[in-house]
Amino acid sequence: MAVGSQHSASVDHLSKIAASAGITINGDAPWDLRLIDDKAADRILAQGSLGLGESYMDGQWECEQIDELISRLLRHRIDEKVKTASTLWHVLRAKYINNQTRSKAWEVGEKHYDLGNEFFRDMLDARMTYTCGYWDQATTLDEAQEAKLDLVCQKLGLEPGMTVLDIGCGWGSFMRFAAERYGVQCTGITISKEQAEYGQKMCEGLPIKFVLQDYRDLSGQYDRIVSLGMFEHVGRKNYRTYFEAARKNLKEDGLFLMHSIGGLYRDHDPDPWIHKYIFPNGEIPVIGQVADHTEGLFIIEDLHNFGADYDKTLMAWHANFEKHWAKHAPQYSQRFYRMWRYYLLICAGSFRARDNQLWQFVLSPKGVPGGYRRPKL
Repeated sequence: MAVGSQHSASVDHLSKIAASAGITINGDAPWDLRLIDDKAADRILAQGSLGLGESYMDGQWECEQIDELISRLLRHRIDEKVKTASTLWHVLRAKYINNQTRSKAWEVGEKHYDLGNEFFRDMLDARMTYTCGYWDQATTLDEAQEAKLDLVCQKLGLEPGMTVLDIGCGWGSFMRFAAERYGVQCTGITISKEQAEYGQKMCEGLPIKFVLQDYRDLSGQYDRIVSLGMFEHVGRKNYRTYFEAARKNLKEDGLFLMHSIGGLYRDHDPDPWIHKYIFPNGEIPVIGQVADHTEGLFIIEDLHNFGADYDKTLMAWHANFEKHWAKHAPQYSQRFYRMWRYYLLICAGSFRARDNQLWQFVLSPKGVPGGYRRPKL
C-alpha cells in the first residue's frame, strides 16, 4: 500500500471515531479538528493522548476551541477507543513504580513551577493562586480566588493567633490572605525555589515563613493544616506517608483541609502527555484512595466537590495567558506557546466533561465534638 493511501486510511478511521462524539475531522464547527498534516492521524491513533498533544505542538492540526473538542471526546469516552501500548505502560508504571520518591519529588518544581514568576503572575489572579477558584457568586478571577481562600479559612475556623501549616504553599497566596484577614501565623513548605524566594518577598512584614522542604521531613505542631493542589503530586505509593506526616504535625483538636483534583476510576491512566510536558510524576487520586489512606488517622468531617468551577478558572488563566503572550514570547518558543495553551484548554475540557473533579476534604484527628459544621457557602 502506498504511503498516501495509508494516511488516507488513518484519516478515515480517525474520522469514524471522532464522529461518534459529534466531531468532524476537517469540519467547520469550532470544536472540529482540522488536519494540517495527515500524518497527525497516524500519531493520534498510534499514541493516543501523547500523539494528540505532540502533533498539536508540532503544528499538524488546528482547532478553534480545543477545550470543547476535549470535552466532547471525554464525554463520549473516545479515549477508551484509542488505547495504546504507551498508555498501558503508564498504567503499569503508576501501579508498580514509585514515581514520587524524595529525589523525583523535586522534578515538578524545576520543570513546571520554576518556569518564571513573571510568567505565572501574568497568567494568574492578583494573589497568584494556582488552584481552582470558587465561582458561586464571583464574576472575575480575582473574586473567585478570594472567595476560595476565604472559604478555606472559614472551613478551618481560623482565629487570631492560630498557627497554620501550608503543605505545598505555592507563592503563598493562602498564607498571605489568612494572615491579613484572620490574624494567623503561617509556615509554608514548597519544592520550588522560585516560589519560595518570590513568595517570601510578597509576604514581607507578615508572620509568614517559607521553607524549601519535602513534606516527609515535616516537624512541628500546628493548630490547622491546609494543602491546596499539592496532593496531585504525592502518588499512590506515598498517600499513607503523606497523611501520616499531616497527622503527626497536627494538634489533637486541629483540622486539616486538603484540596485536590480527583478522578473517576481507581486504576485510571495517568495522562502520558501531561506527565511528559506539564506535571512529571503527577497522579490524580480517587475518593476511595483518600478514604483508604486516612483510615485510623483522620475522620472525614466534610467533602465538597466544586470541580465544574475549574473549567471557568482554567479558561480565565488561558485568557490571561493569551493576553500577555507577546510580552513573554521572546523568552519562550512557539512550540512552548502551543504546549501551554493546549495544557490549559484540555484541562478546562476535562473539567467541563466532569471527567475530573475538585474536592475539598476537611479532616480531624478524632472528630469534632458535637459534629463539624460547614460554614454557609
